[in-house]
Amino acid sequence: MPFPSRRGALAALGGAVALAASPRLFAQGAATGRPITWLVGQPPGGSVDILTRLVARQVEQILGQSVIVDNRPGAAGAIALQAAARAPHDGLTVVTVPGPNLTNIPVPQIGKELTGVATLAKGPMVLVSTTASSLPPTLAGLLAAAGKDPKAFSFASSGNGTSQHLAGELMNQIARTQIVHVPYKGGSQAVTDVVGGQVPLGMLGITPVLPHIKAGRLHAYGVTTATRSATLPDVPTLREAGLPGFDADQWFVVATPAGVPAERVRALNAAIGQALQKPEVQAGYTAAGVVPAPATAEQTTAFVTQELQRWQALAKKANLALD
Repeated sequence: MPFPSRRGALAALGGAVALAASPRLFAQGAATGRPITWLVGQPPGGSVDILTRLVARQVEQILGQSVIVDNRPGAAGAIALQAAARAPHDGLTVVTVPGPNLTNIPVPQIGKELTGVATLAKGPMVLVSTTASSLPPTLAGLLAAAGKDPKAFSFASSGNGTSQHLAGELMNQIARTQIVHVPYKGGSQAVTDVVGGQVPLGMLGITPVLPHIKAGRLHAYGVTTATRSATLPDVPTLREAGLPGFDADQWFVVATPAGVPAERVRALNAAIGQALQKPEVQAGYTAAGVVPAPATAEQTTAFVTQELQRWQALAKKANLALD
């Protein structure tokens, strides 16, 4: 087994020190009865909510302080982001930020009004169609048909500017197709309409489509990441299926208001990092089709910045409507 790098050893030591200091850092909030409020900009029961609650339950035990998950859906997550940005700079408010997500609406951003705390998870999306359709069974056949009749095909996603929308447009760009995007206000109705054949294709998260794939109601053409998903090991990547260089994750990170003291950010990061190692969290992640993605606060902020730059370039090139 190779020895860890000096940087890795220092990071691990820093995390251990931060975690040891956590009870002292958050003692004031516990003494006054103030919980940690963990904001989620989506309704209960969705992927963002489920992943957040899995980790929040463990963080509560690790820090010895109540953690309240507060769902504030609306405006494509902007309501929760704005509430987080306005919160006191005491480390007692965090928010789960799913991405990549592009919008023309001004919203608080990590690296500006918000500070990255930790990366919760990353995972693929999957291109699917209803098995009741007469679409070609292979990606190559599907794209060839779409190339001959550009406007005859469309794909559903959970909304404009979402990771699913962007992954579908990356497919169009690489394949040189013009498959039409059909945005929904959330993934559940999109899945229902793809299963029912109202929309021929869906670029969707694994969690809501997995039962339908297993039941034979949906056909999976490929997952969006560069490597196969452990949840769908028999489904090729879109890269393997014929889209060279295709690689797109959906990810979930945690942020707090800019200005929170660095030692509190490190303590939160260390607690989340420890939570990601818990068997209960890892089992829940596997069921959801995502993997833990531990990272420092600095790495999280840099990752989000790079991801948004990448997808903003694609959106500009494709002249995407993000309203």
